[in-house]
Amino acid sequence: MAESEKEAVKVISRIGKQLGGYKTCPNRDTLVNLLKQATRAFEGLKQSETLKPVIKPLSSSLVKHSLLVHKDKDIRLLVGICFCEIVRVLAPNPGFTDAVSRDIFKLLVNIFSELEDTKNPYFSMRVQLLETVAKLRFCLLMLDIGCEDLVKKMFKNFFAVLREHHPPSMVSAIVSIMSQILEEKMQEKEKSSSEMLASEKKVSEPLLDVILQNLLKEAKGASRASHQLAVSVIQNCSEKIEDTVSRFLRSCILNRDAVQSEIKEYYHDIIYEIFQCAPQILLSVIPSLIHELLTDQVDVRIKALGLMKKVFSLPGNHFAQDYHQLFVEFLNRTCDKSAEVRLITLSCAQAFYMTNPSGKESLEVVSALQGRLLDSDDKVRSEAVTVVCDLARYKLKSIAPELITRVAERLRDKKVSVRKKALKKLLELYQEYCTQCAAAIMTFSDHFEQIPCKILMLCYDRDCKEFKPQRMEIVLADSLFPASLSIEDRTRHWVVIFSLFTPCHLKALKAILSQKLRLRNEMQVYLTLLNKDKEEVSEEIEKKMKMSIAKMSASFDDTAKAADCFRKLDMVKDSQIFDLLEKLLNEQNTEEAQTTRDNLLRKIGDKNLHTEFVQLLSMKCSFNLFGSEHVRCIVDHLSGDRFGNKHLEDSSVQLLLTILSAFPSLLRGSEIEFEHLLLEKVIPFNEQLIQILAKEGSHMSINLGDIYPFLEKVCLEGSRTESKLAVSAIAALMSPSEQSIFLKLCKALVDSLRLGKQLPTVLQSLGCLAQHSVLAFQAHEEVVTHYIIEEIFQLTDGAMLEDLDLLEKTSECSGSCQLKIFGLKTLVRSFLPHQSSADSRPINFLLDIILEMLQKGSLCDGIISSDSDKAHIRLAAAKSVLQLSRRWDSLISPQIFRCTVLTAKDDSPQVQRLFVKKVQKLLKEHKIPSRYACAFPFAATDSPKDLQQISLKYMEDFIQEYGNAARINRMSTVPGHVTGFPVYIVVFLIHILAHDPNFPADDHHDANFCAQFFSPLVFSLRALVDCNCSDGTVDLIGKAISYLRSIFHAIKKAEDAVDAQITPKLHILSDIGISLLDAISNKSVSHSHFSGLILLPSSLYKVGQEHNSQGKSDLLIRYQLDEDFIGRLLDGSKKKAETAAMTRSSNSGGSKLEMQLCKKGPLPLSMTKENCSHSYSDKEEISEANQELTTREIQKTSKPFSASPSFELHKEFSIDDEHEDEAHGTSEAVIRTEQQPYCSRTLRSQTLSDQKDKHPRSLKEKDAISRCKTVMREPSKSMKGNSPDISISKGSKNTGEKLIRQQKELCSSEDKRCSGSTEASDSSNNSLKDPCGLQSRCSDHDKCSSFDRPRKNSDMIGSVSQQEDGLSEDKSKCGSKRTALADCPKNSKSKSLNIFYRDKRKASLLSNFILGILHLREGA
Repeated sequence: MAESEKEAVKVISRIGKQLGGYKTCPNRDTLVNLLKQATRAFEGLKQSETLKPVIKPLSSSLVKHSLLVHKDKDIRLLVGICFCEIVRVLAPNPGFTDAVSRDIFKLLVNIFSELEDTKNPYFSMRVQLLETVAKLRFCLLMLDIGCEDLVKKMFKNFFAVLREHHPPSMVSAIVSIMSQILEEKMQEKEKSSSEMLASEKKVSEPLLDVILQNLLKEAKGASRASHQLAVSVIQNCSEKIEDTVSRFLRSCILNRDAVQSEIKEYYHDIIYEIFQCAPQILLSVIPSLIHELLTDQVDVRIKALGLMKKVFSLPGNHFAQDYHQLFVEFLNRTCDKSAEVRLITLSCAQAFYMTNPSGKESLEVVSALQGRLLDSDDKVRSEAVTVVCDLARYKLKSIAPELITRVAERLRDKKVSVRKKALKKLLELYQEYCTQCAAAIMTFSDHFEQIPCKILMLCYDRDCKEFKPQRMEIVLADSLFPASLSIEDRTRHWVVIFSLFTPCHLKALKAILSQKLRLRNEMQVYLTLLNKDKEEVSEEIEKKMKMSIAKMSASFDDTAKAADCFRKLDMVKDSQIFDLLEKLLNEQNTEEAQTTRDNLLRKIGDKNLHTEFVQLLSMKCSFNLFGSEHVRCIVDHLSGDRFGNKHLEDSSVQLLLTILSAFPSLLRGSEIEFEHLLLEKVIPFNEQLIQILAKEGSHMSINLGDIYPFLEKVCLEGSRTESKLAVSAIAALMSPSEQSIFLKLCKALVDSLRLGKQLPTVLQSLGCLAQHSVLAFQAHEEVVTHYIIEEIFQLTDGAMLEDLDLLEKTSECSGSCQLKIFGLKTLVRSFLPHQSSADSRPINFLLDIILEMLQKGSLCDGIISSDSDKAHIRLAAAKSVLQLSRRWDSLISPQIFRCTVLTAKDDSPQVQRLFVKKVQKLLKEHKIPSRYACAFPFAATDSPKDLQQISLKYMEDFIQEYGNAARINRMSTVPGHVTGFPVYIVVFLIHILAHDPNFPADDHHDANFCAQFFSPLVFSLRALVDCNCSDGTVDLIGKAISYLRSIFHAIKKAEDAVDAQITPKLHILSDIGISLLDAISNKSVSHSHFSGLILLPSSLYKVGQEHNSQGKSDLLIRYQLDEDFIGRLLDGSKKKAETAAMTRSSNSGGSKLEMQLCKKGPLPLSMTKENCSHSYSDKEEISEANQELTTREIQKTSKPFSASPSFELHKEFSIDDEHEDEAHGTSEAVIRTEQQPYCSRTLRSQTLSDQKDKHPRSLKEKDAISRCKTVMREPSKSMKGNSPDISISKGSKNTGEKLIRQQKELCSSEDKRCSGSTEASDSSNNSLKDPCGLQSRCSDHDKCSSFDRPRKNSDMIGSVSQQEDGLSEDKSKCGSKRTALADCPKNSKSKSLNIFYRDKRKASLLSNFILGILHLREGA
């Protein structure tokens, strides 16, 4: 034994004896002194059991004086150190009793609880004690003597006192102590594993609970040191505790209610924490999560997915590979029945993709996300959009482009919330894409550039104010591109975007630009009025300013709020604010405009105004979307050929055209570059540049003289499209002093025409020039016309032609045929100038040429042409008629009209298709009379199946659009006129069918042929009374049936104006039409007739003679007697419709009309007679029309009377019913004549309205007064016999057409047929053959004089169809009353009116009316 060790033994022995000598506990100082000596002495001792007798007195003294529980913590610390040293020296058997050992451990636990105080002078000694305990594994004795409670307390104390700033040695000692105890505890459990298996679901390990509780503390925001301590212990003991932990966690997953643990509810968090520090422990636990994903409890599935989301978020994890079955079940949760589960699954998918952007599993995740974009729940769709966009932003190159397209489609979602979310996330994605493109990380991608295109389509969204064009402008200007993106980069993106535009996209963008243009223009008007208001205050200026504010407010989504803000702005007296606004309007540079905006906002900041509104106003008024820099950038790129792609070059030119169409001033500063670009010899986009000049040249500061040689060359040598644009460009750039340029150009074109050079181009240029300058063309009209007729129209198919490259290569007709068509187009255009003017040139020759082309397909009989050429000639002629009908419709004869319409059933399917498409286009644009819609029934019943489908759709669109327009315009139409309604086409359809040479003869018995022949009429009637097609209610369908029935009855009272021999056919068709109506409506519609005026065109119909109604043809009688005839017609039509509908519905679902036509049985009109009758006589309907005429009963006579027509001042007249005198029961028909200027359709309506307001009389009374006043207003014109202005009925869509007017009255219940007298004038429509244009026809003894009048337009003839029931007396009696009235002296005539009217005022007015007529007769 060394000397030092002997000295230590002596000290310990002495202290033991000294302490043992005290009967009571010594004082503190003595104890401290002695204990310190003892601790120092123990440091010199080595382990040796032989020292037990030496140490025994000391240990006994410490126990004797109860120093283990001393109140002084310093003494307790020294005592604890002494006992630890005793254990070290006497190990492994210190010889303590269990009670003493327990007190020692209790002391140690208390000492360890004081480790938190690092500033205590004894802290190092406590740490040293801790390290000693750990080194000696002394604490394991705690398990041997049953001190589990002290062990648990010690564990808790360790977690409670440990801090991040504690020395590592201390932390290591704690970890060591806890690991030793835990491992020992687990070994004991392994020994008793059989017993534990029976109770593992009931009792958990307390020490593990303490560790796992502290493992969760980081998630709860507690000290990280305790969490890290738990992690270290678990990592050290992972192998020992794996079985226990996994069993505990599996029990929580499978049967949590049976687990007795405080932490069982946090098992998901425990799994997540263990997965991070010791994932090998969970190899048998995580697969059990499948049970939770498949359970019926939604909250359990959600929690399980929440755990998986956190696990997926861990970097470097291989969860999908390690637990593939669980990953597959996770993907299945994207289709979970619970929307909440699907939502959390999407978040999990995002977390997984962010850490695993590549690999097969990532593709599966993306596929699952794509499916959720079409989820049934809007919240799920919205979340799917968010997830996909966030993933795309994370790695733009990794995401599938098709997925971006699918996300963009959510901008058309049915839920506004989804559309808003999609807009927000797609804008963020596109900005990131633009940023990476600018940094050369990404290249331009059509899939990403589709995003702005889809965003533009939101302008068509009507159910959300955020998507109106007013808002979308701000979105495109402020949120589409990153703020840091340069103008050049923005322009390049716009060019690529524009290359993907469809017409819908272009329309939306133009709507935004036009709205901005309107606001800017109106703001300029407002500022001008404001300046005037400062100089001179007037009510007129104030009124204009209010109107201007109202117009500007329409450019904002909240119009009322905007108007209020404008009014507040109007009250501001600071002129600098308005100066800045005006400056902002003039700024064309985007950056300069932004500077001005900032100055304006700073200036407005201290005013009592809505800063948000002013900011929005300044954005809308400035060039924030496109500025002069964009235009310059496009021009520079085109000049330098920087695009390197023809498609992009074309789109850049189209973008330039779109910008300049709205704001031509943006070209300022770039005119020279634009001219240089235009004058380059070889550029592929010349045509588009010329188009820019043609559209916006009038707003550009470009000198025509500088580029005229280029434009003239294009007119002579360019393509047909280029030459057309070049002529328009010259017209746009031409100043008033340069009108002679057209004369020069026309001469050059005529010279080239004579030489036969570049004929297609020259003809095109001449036609366009004729439209722009009538005078220039008229100077050479004779030469041009002669050349076209004599040279071009005489070409044969085998003629050798030059300039074949200028012909249309895609055309199926020959070169000579194309030239003939070009020549025809030139002649037609020469009669259609752009500026309306009085054109007195004869058009007869052209109409004759067109008629011959329509009939023969050529102009000269001696020229042999192919069937294809003839078909194309007929098509060109038919299109020419359509074009001429805009201006010359009154001169188009019935024969030309009939041949034109029948082009729809041409032998060539291609001609049919092209013609019907042209008719539909012009009708949709309201550029031709509605009567040309007759082409649709012929095409729908006699054409290939695909064309039948197209024609059905066209008919639907026509009926809906024109029906709605007619109902809207009802207030401004002549009372009861139906000429504006789609049903009126039946008037023309019947006439065309009647003149068909294949009309079934009297002895014709082929049912199939009849069904085919009458199918256009059947089709039309079905379509016109179909509620789906007309988009109307049962009430509207009832009106349509009433109109049709009245039309058929009116035609039965008329004759054919072209060929009187055709009249029986008209009547047959009318009777068939009535029978068809009865069959289609299933007799559910009342047969009461429409009370109003039925106008028939006088070019087709004239007043029927009495003998026409005396007998009927055999065919008509057979049709009426054959009850199955109508059924066969309907069946034949139905079969054709079913065939077309089946083909179409398999492709597109079928049209509404087809689906209705294919229904078995009659059209299901769910209405009763009472309902129908009510709909006709509804007071609301009368109040809407405002001029509906009432009816009266006609005195019963032996037979209907025929009134003589009178041609005085007007070409529109009829016999109208007046109020009858109830006392006398007599009636008198009064001949009405009216005259109104040709050009005024609304004037008459306004006049009647004014009269109604001033005189509260009945409708019929006011109508009579207006007629009398009209007659007396201009008595001199008619007396002179000159041709007056011809009145046009406002109900007629065929301008200038003379119509036969019939007023229908309600029939009696006994007799459902309608007849009456008809008033008529000459129905001639061919002014070429009848220079007088109009002749009157007298009744009985020719008492009426006839007037020969040169006619400017076809006239309208009116007639009254009066009630038939009770008309049994001799009509001559009624006629004699009228004759007597006409022959009596003037003064007696006035008195005789009292027979019919007790109201003297009415009698006086009517007297003046008749006296005026007689006066005019005498003058004639």
